[in-house]
Amino acid sequence: MGEGLDLRLVPSACTAWVAAVAVVVMSPQLAAGLAAVAAVLGVATVDLARRRSRVAAVDGVQVPRPPTRERAGDAGDVRAVPDCGGAGSVGREGSGGRVVAVGTAGQVVLVLAVLTVVLGAGAAQLRARQAGGIGALAAERAVVRVTGTVESDAVPVASSWPGAPARFRVELSTHSVGAGGVESASAAPVVVLGGSGWSDAVYGSEVAASGRLSAAEPGSRAVAVLVTSGSPSVLADPGPWLGWAARVRSALAGVASTLPGDAGALLPGVAVGDTSALPTDLADAMRGAGLTHLTAVSGAHFALVGAAVLACAGAMRMHRRARVVVLVAALAGFVVLVHPGASVLRAAAMGALGVAGLVVGRPARAMPALSAGVVVLLVADPWLAREIGFVLSVLATAGLVLLAKPLAARWSSVVGTPIAYALAVPVAAQSVCAPVVILLSPAVSTYAVPANLLADLAVAPATVIGLLAALVAPWWPAGASVLASVAGAACWWIGAVARTAVSLPGAQVPWLAGPPGAALLALATAALLALVLHGRPSTSHADRASTPALEPASAPDPRFELDLIASGSSTRAGHSGRERTRQSVMALLVRATRDANPPDDRPTLDRRGRCRSRVGRGTARARRARVRPGGAPRRPGGRPSHRAGP
Repeated sequence: MGEGLDLRLVPSACTAWVAAVAVVVMSPQLAAGLAAVAAVLGVATVDLARRRSRVAAVDGVQVPRPPTRERAGDAGDVRAVPDCGGAGSVGREGSGGRVVAVGTAGQVVLVLAVLTVVLGAGAAQLRARQAGGIGALAAERAVVRVTGTVESDAVPVASSWPGAPARFRVELSTHSVGAGGVESASAAPVVVLGGSGWSDAVYGSEVAASGRLSAAEPGSRAVAVLVTSGSPSVLADPGPWLGWAARVRSALAGVASTLPGDAGALLPGVAVGDTSALPTDLADAMRGAGLTHLTAVSGAHFALVGAAVLACAGAMRMHRRARVVVLVAALAGFVVLVHPGASVLRAAAMGALGVAGLVVGRPARAMPALSAGVVVLLVADPWLAREIGFVLSVLATAGLVLLAKPLAARWSSVVGTPIAYALAVPVAAQSVCAPVVILLSPAVSTYAVPANLLADLAVAPATVIGLLAALVAPWWPAGASVLASVAGAACWWIGAVARTAVSLPGAQVPWLAGPPGAALLALATAALLALVLHGRPSTSHADRASTPALEPASAPDPRFELDLIASGSSTRAGHSGRERTRQSVMALLVRATRDANPPDDRPTLDRRGRCRSRVGRGTARARRARVRPGGAPRRPGGRPSHRAGP
C-alpha cells in the first residue's frame, strides 16, 4: 500500500459489491427482508455507540471529540473522522505521508447503511422487473409481441455452422408485452436474437418485434431471451441527442471504411468504442496481445476529452465555475456519443465525483472516488457487479492506485524515474486483471506489457484525432477524411503491434481454466509482487512533490482539474498503458495552459516542499506577501505590497 492512501470507503465498496452479486439472484421479498435487518442493525449500532459514550463520560473517561477545524502547519495536518456517539479517530498528515483511521463503530454503521441501500434498491428493481409477467411467459416459452427501447448496438453472434445466416444480439428495455391477445405493461430487459434486419437497429429507438421467449440464466441482466426471425418495426426514432450520436457514429464509420486494412477497422473502436467493423482475426490478435481495452471507451478517453476542454477553457481565460460547467457539458455529451457501457459508467461516476470535489473545493483522491463510484453505480444497477467489463474496470483502476507508485519507487533507482513509472503502470494493471482474464480465456498473454508500451505511443493521437474526425464527419466529410487518415495511421500501428505480439513464440502460455486457475494465478502474482516490493525504499516528500501526475491527491488547481477526470483511468486488462499516455498529455497541457489561467484562479503553492494546505485567508495572504512592518518587502528588490500594514 502506498503512502497517502485514503481507504475509509473500501469496506463499504466491497460490501456493496457482495450485496449486489447476491441480490440479483434473490426474490424481492427476501431482498427487502434482509435490507430491513441491516437497517435495524445499523440503528442498534448507533444506539450502542451512544450508550457507551455516555457511560464513559459518567465514569470520568475523557472521550476524544473530532475537531471541527483543520490545523495546517509545518508539523502536519491533523484531521478527524467522526465516530458514532462522539468517538472519533484522528489521522495525521505531514511530511511523512498521510494516515487516516476511522472508528470501528462508524465503519460498521457505514457498511450497514450501504448494505441496506443496495439490498433495498435491488428489491425494488427486482419487483419492477416482474411487471408484465415476462418471466412466467419465458418459462412457458410463449410466443409474444414486445415493444421497447433499443439499449445497445447490434453485436454479431457467431454462426452455429458454416454458411448459417447472420445473427445479431440486441438488448431491449421493454415497455409492453402481448401474449394470447392480452397486452401488459412491462419494464423488464430482454435480449433479442434476430436476423440481419436487426443489424441496423439504432440505439435509443423504439421498436416492436414478435418471437418466442425463453428463460435467461439466473442472475443475468435480461429476464428472458426473445428469438425472432423477422425484422423490427420502428415505432419512434431516438431523441435529439441520441439521434445526433447515431449520425456522428455512422459518419465516422463511413469515413473509416475508406481507410485500408487495420486502420479503418480499428478507428471507430478506438475513437468511440464502435467495434462492429472489427474483423475476427484482428479481434483475436488484440485479445492475445492484451490490447482489447483500446477499443473500449474508458477513463483514458474521459481524461483526454477533459484535458482538451480544460485547455481550451483556460486559453479563453474562463472562470473556474464556468470551466466546470463547460467540462460537465462536454463529458455528458461524450457519454451520450459513446453510449453508457460498464466501463463508461465507472469512469463517468469517478469523473462526476471529481467535478463535485472541484466545485466544493475539496481535494480529489482516487481511492475514495473509486469506492464511492462503485457504491453509487451498484445501488443504481446491481447487475453491474457480475459484468466482466465492470470488474476489470474497477480492478485495473485500483491496481494503478495501489501498486503503480510502489513499483515505480522500487525500480526508479535502477532504471530511472520516467522508465520506472512507464513500466509500473502496465505491470500494476496486468497484475490485478490477469486472474479475471483467465476466467475468459485460459491463457496468459506473455507480451501484454511490452505490447501496451508500444501501442501506447499511438493511443493519444488515435483517440483525440479520431474523435475530432467523428465530430467533423457529419458536416464536413473532406476535413474528416484528412483527420481520419492521420488517426488511421496511429490505428495501423496499434494493429501492427497486436499482430506482431501474437505471432512471436510463446505469445500465449496455457493456464489452468476456471476459478482454480484464477486463484492459482492470483496467488502467484501476489507472491511475485511481494518479492518485488520487499524492502522497497520509501519515497521522500520531495520525490512525491516532483511526481504529481500519479499522486492520488492534489490541490484544487488546474492540475487537479485534469486529475479528477483521469481518476478513473483504465478499464480492462492491460489498460494501464493508456494511463501513462493520459498523464503525459495532461502534464504537457498543464504546462502549455498555466499562464492562461485567470489571475484569481491561480493556485498558491506552499514553498516548503510544495505542501498544499488549506489555511485561513489572512495566513495565506501573509505567506504570499512576505512583508515586514512598514511595508518593506522581505527580499531585496521586491515590489512593496499594497496589502502591507503597520
